[in-house]
Amino acid sequence: MNFFLFYMFFMGLLCLILIRKHILLCLISLEFVVLSLLLIIFIFCMNFLYSFYLYLIMMTFFVCEGALGLSILVYLIRCHGNDYLTGMFLW
Repeated sequence: MNFFLFYMFFMGLLCLILIRKHILLCLISLEFVVLSLLLIIFIFCMNFLYSFYLYLIMMTFFVCEGALGLSILVYLIRCHGNDYLTGMFLW
């Protein structure tokens, strides 16, 4: 089970590194990495009988990160008309 979670994490990072054309695809791969980290924290809390305060705090940070990423995506689409990463660096 732990090997699967680390495999999820590294595949998400690999997708984040390789897929660099659209901001939305980068955000989706980043959320996949966040989901795998959240599962790792959940398994850690279950195995060592910790309280779930760490899990709730990290979930709050990850939700804020997702909302911030979507707001940046909406801003870039309004300003540039598309979500290409290459289009941002032309001006």
